Amino acid sequence: MKTILITGCSSGFGLEIARYFLARDWNVVATMRTPREDLFAPSERLRVLPLDVTDPESIRQAVEEAGPLDALVNNAGFGAASPAELIPMSTVRDIFETNTFGTIAVTQAVLPQFREGKAGVVVNVTSSVTYKPLPLISVYRAAKSAVNAFTESMAQELAPFGVRAHLVLPGRSTETAFRDNAGAFMHGLDHEAYEAVVKETFARVQDTSSPLTYSKDVAEAVWQAVTDPSAPMRIPAGADAKDWAAENA
Repeated sequence: MKTILITGCSSGFGLEIARYFLARDWNVVATMRTPREDLFAPSERLRVLPLDVTDPESIRQAVEEAGPLDALVNNAGFGAASPAELIPMSTVRDIFETNTFGTIAVTQAVLPQFREGKAGVVVNVTSSVTYKPLPLISVYRAAKSAVNAFTESMAQELAPFGVRAHLVLPGRSTETAFRDNAGAFMHGLDHEAYEAVVKETFARVQDTSSPLTYSKDVAEAVWQAVTDPSAPMRIPAGADAKDWAAENA
């Protein structure tokens, strides 16, 4: 029976991905900063482990306790909405520390066993905002774009060892805690110079009449990446993400 480790499983996409693989008879190592087993139905194939992707010792302990793995999904991350001029450098560093450096660090911790075993799949969940520019998320987009570039180059290095790497790019979703988590990192949205762009951007975000991404869309895309050796490098997840991918093909 195969085993997958998933980061950021406390809510949203990560939680749905973990449940999806559990329902398909995989062993699941669901990680989050503060473990909550009550999020899942009891299962002998589930382990919930603490993991802070910004803490090297936490990463080491989680990977060691997880044991042999067949797949890794880097899903942990958060966003922030701010004009580029006004976002504090401390927030810039926090976003890159979790979304980019954390993804790289967890991947580095797992890759030796994949390379030595000549098998394994790494799936990095980024965002459809990397397909085209949007206002107020310049740093978040930059952090996710960096993961895209990292993953694409890494995939070429790993191919000779029989190890695959893929990107899953979700669109906008109302089923995650993204906006709630981003709230503490919003800066400068009340600045009069950016009033018009903030108003227009938030109106677009709150419009639920346009296509959206659902958590199941992301879980299905991750499943494809993990289980289908012919899966493409980039897999858009959600109707809006697929539209954007087609526009940028």
